[in-house]
Amino acid sequence: MSSSAFDLSGACAVVIGGTSGLGREIALGLAKAGADVVASSRREDQVTEVAGEIEALGRRTLRQTSDVLQRETLVALHESVVERFGAVDILVNSAGITARVPTVSCPEETWQRIFDTNLLGTLRACQIFGAGMLRRKKGSIINIASLANFVAFHEVAAYGASKAGVGALTRSLAIEFAAEHVRVNAIAPGIFPTALNEALLYSTERGREEILRTPMGRFGRLDEVVGAAVFLASEAASFVTGEIVTVDGGYMASGVNQ
Repeated sequence: MSSSAFDLSGACAVVIGGTSGLGREIALGLAKAGADVVASSRREDQVTEVAGEIEALGRRTLRQTSDVLQRETLVALHESVVERFGAVDILVNSAGITARVPTVSCPEETWQRIFDTNLLGTLRACQIFGAGMLRRKKGSIINIASLANFVAFHEVAAYGASKAGVGALTRSLAIEFAAEHVRVNAIAPGIFPTALNEALLYSTERGREEILRTPMGRFGRLDEVVGAAVFLASEAASFVTGEIVTVDGGYMASGVNQ
């Protein structure tokens, strides 16, 4: 297979939750691979900042906020992108939240907010952007799943259940969309420090335990998720759908490490 199969030149990508953490890194990675990229989130300042970085890479973009809790903002984003670029070829769903709380005392409001963001928000974007892909009979959707799809983490049951739903949604949409040549996959990142969790990972016993459980003996770098995203977005993955690709330094393959 030639390297051109990974070239995203001429493609338009939308990254929901694409202005911070893994989403931002994926947005910039898709731009470096040749795609025009619209990175959207709720915060206008972050949207503007990442748009400038995308333009600095020589790619086209838009500056438009969206909120996965508000369907109309996703509809407006889709309409704006189609008007500007003609179509959306790649959708990445990276918006997500979590909360650490004992399950027995987790308020229903917290549980609902996590599900509304992580699962229902992903569904909304898949419905809105996926409909256009189905009409064109072309597209790649990449959802951000989690290691919590496969194993349990302490006191984050709502997050784990919501991400299990994202995995099930990914597989269901994959078989529904396959006949129309629209692929739906997910990435399950391992342990990656971000602004939200780095204090926990680097200064607690829990963080040290996560390193011990990772055979590579370190946390991931944000840019190490990009390769999987570019692959799944590209023609190199033209026969790949319904998969959850782990990028975890061996975490899921390991038993008890020395």
